Amino acid sequence: MPESPRILVVDDDATAGAVLAEVLAKAGYEVELAGGGIEAVERGQRQPVDVVLTDIKMPDMDGMAVLKRFREFSPDTSIILLTAFGAIDSAIEAIKGGAYDYISKPFKKDEVLLTIRRALDQRRLLSENLRYRQELRDRYQFSNIIGSSRVMIDVYKQVARVANGRGPVLLQGESGTGKELIARAIHYNGPRANAPFVAVNCAALTESLLESELFGHEKGAFTGAIAVKPGLFEQASGGTILLDEVGDMTTALQAKLLRVLQEQEIRRVGGDKLISVDIRVLASTNRDLSSMVRKEQFREDLYYRLNGVTITLPPLRDRREDIPMLAYHFIQKCAIHSSQRVVGISPEALMILQQAEWPGNVRELEHTIESAVIMTSHEIILPNDLPVALRESPPVATTPEFPDLVTLKELEKQYLVRILNETRGNKTQTAKILGIDRRTLYRMAERFGLDLADE
Repeated sequence: MPESPRILVVDDDATAGAVLAEVLAKAGYEVELAGGGIEAVERGQRQPVDVVLTDIKMPDMDGMAVLKRFREFSPDTSIILLTAFGAIDSAIEAIKGGAYDYISKPFKKDEVLLTIRRALDQRRLLSENLRYRQELRDRYQFSNIIGSSRVMIDVYKQVARVANGRGPVLLQGESGTGKELIARAIHYNGPRANAPFVAVNCAALTESLLESELFGHEKGAFTGAIAVKPGLFEQASGGTILLDEVGDMTTALQAKLLRVLQEQEIRRVGGDKLISVDIRVLASTNRDLSSMVRKEQFREDLYYRLNGVTITLPPLRDRREDIPMLAYHFIQKCAIHSSQRVVGISPEALMILQQAEWPGNVRELEHTIESAVIMTSHEIILPNDLPVALRESPPVATTPEFPDLVTLKELEKQYLVRILNETRGNKTQTAKILGIDRRTLYRMAERFGLDLADE
């Protein structure tokens, strides 16, 4: 059972404080009573409280001072001021100083309970929002973008260089190569990480709908515009907007986008007022924009504005050496959300994956692994767990790409380190993937100078 919220009631009037404490205790809260401001601060420093209800007028330390002290050592605690009718000005001043709300004396039971419930709801929402943002940051750290091939290392370097910038970035690559993942990595590793990230698919909407979606509209701007609607540019202000498949945007909208990039201001559909926005624009495309410029299908000035920094994401067929790492990553990801206990993939099945064409790139590989995890009845994915079309497709002649010309021993070490990283140091799982027992694993690690000692 979760703990009841802790409420601290502060009042130098013992009778008034006791009445209020009784009301709160009957509502299911854990209540403490302090007879003055100094005692309240001491209690709050000894043990955290969720909400403080404090009288303003107290002889030893008034409610304003209590508010100030709690803001210093416990800024997450919600402070509610109790005030007589003649002290409303002080209560309003307290709100400016960070108090959640004030309640007039003589208070009403329902008003007190409603105010506390709202204060606790606000704390919960703030906590969930912070946790959500941290989860997003964790999810889009560079370490969660999988691949150690030379071409992907180049991508990581480019992302690291542009993350702290303000200018537009153009992401190029085939469908399924992870353009949005890279866009989010740029956002969540930069100074705008705590601001909104908004993505819109320019190919999925008609010109009029896309314009309304991006710029918003005024009431009566067109049939069905029954109210003012801020657009995505406004919603993303302070943060980042990703224009996915920007090559599908009409030339009329391209001109308006150019103005946003140049002036950082927009005008809603049907409106006259210019609205300032502070956004970083990222754009992605699977089309050749330079060719479209030559054919006058894409504005040259917009292209050069977006093309300040271009990051090209390689297709999976050009980074086949990343397929084992990606496969193990997706297996682990699926295992979290599945009742299936799958820990690896057989060498034969892995060879099939590495020889496939993958027209859908990383996205297609992920869907294939998800399906195989569901279909297999073993702890490792076998060839028969893969789609028939994949198993029967002719193998692709490939030349393995290595980061350097290294000895076989060094290559074995690199592969062992990769599997250990993917399994997060799980020796049993690593041994299964490598097809060896734990004793052999320890001998290998000793030979390579790796410490596998249990912590």
